[in-house]
Amino acid sequence: MWWMMGEAGGHYCSKKTDDICGGVCSQEPGRFFSFSRLCCALRGVDMKTYIFLLVIVPTCVLAGYVHGQKISYFLRPLWESPPKPFHDIPHYYHENASMETLCKLHGWGVREYPRRVYDAVLFSNELDILAVRWRELFPYITQFVLLESNTTFTGLPKPPVFAAHRDEFKFIESRLTYGTVGGRFVKGQNPFYEEAYQRVALDQLLRIAGITDDDLLLMSDVDEIPSRHTINLLRWCDDIPKILHLRLKNYLYSFEFLVDSKSWRASVHRYETGKTRYAHYRQSDEILADAGWHCSFCFRRISEFIFKMKAYSHNDRVRFGHFLNPKRVQRVICKGADLFDMLPEEYTFKEIIGKMGPIPHSFSAVHLPSYLLENADKYRFLLPGNCIRESE
Repeated sequence: MWWMMGEAGGHYCSKKTDDICGGVCSQEPGRFFSFSRLCCALRGVDMKTYIFLLVIVPTCVLAGYVHGQKISYFLRPLWESPPKPFHDIPHYYHENASMETLCKLHGWGVREYPRRVYDAVLFSNELDILAVRWRELFPYITQFVLLESNTTFTGLPKPPVFAAHRDEFKFIESRLTYGTVGGRFVKGQNPFYEEAYQRVALDQLLRIAGITDDDLLLMSDVDEIPSRHTINLLRWCDDIPKILHLRLKNYLYSFEFLVDSKSWRASVHRYETGKTRYAHYRQSDEILADAGWHCSFCFRRISEFIFKMKAYSHNDRVRFGHFLNPKRVQRVICKGADLFDMLPEEYTFKEIIGKMGPIPHSFSAVHLPSYLLENADKYRFLLPGNCIRESE
């Protein structure tokens, strides 16, 4: 009867077999047909291949999703070359050495009178570190210039934090030029565009503050603090470079966790009308060694850590919601680990491997800003042995 079934439009195979493939080889397309054909295709696959397809491949995909950024940073030496090295200028200082002696040691002359110095910063919410900065620099700054926006670089609404706490900074009021700028962040736009826009606005505020040719302009973030004697040296010495970067000791969370001495973005400029532009990138090959401190994410409250993680230009590093869990943030701080669970941003495998893991604890509070030590009770969270933060 099989030939009659064929003539009547039934299903048959040209070969006799009890294999499942034989029963479906000529079926009309359909859901059962597709599944059966898949079964046929997999019948010749051994167990090792099944394990590879069903276990190994999904595991690799998941690992790439969770740790892809780590893998990318670890392989960075393969796809990115290190930047050109700076020319390091040795830094000489002793409190009993005359300014003439210090300038001469650096290969510079000494001026008859010091230059004026302008300190300009973009401000977000770093009230504590701003106080430490301005107290450190106070004796030698002609004008403090601060610009505040009503949004973060990522477009989050932000209250005027400095304006609300201005009374706490009365000691610099007579030398303060304060300005505000409205955020113009467009959804989906790179946060660095907003950051650059605010730095352009800071140029305009500097002109309002009265900066003129050959005044010194300090360009750095609030948490990049030049030492007092560094600024005094540069205002008194003649023939210093027109643009000089400052190499700062790099700290994380407090002065307990010394990362390295490679912070370089802070710079001092001999101002030139029409040429000098406020920026936060490399602008010169000259850098002065051991010129201060960079204390990144040095906050009093856990809420401030979380705010910055969401607000600053690298907010894309918050890959998972649990990164913002307050208990996790507190654990990471005390451990000296990375808030974003990232590998070190270095250019050689030796440096990457050498910096992997938590930052070693330091128990030295020597050569820190004097105001910090004079007010240790108020700023104890910044000193070694005090990692616990306030919750609000």
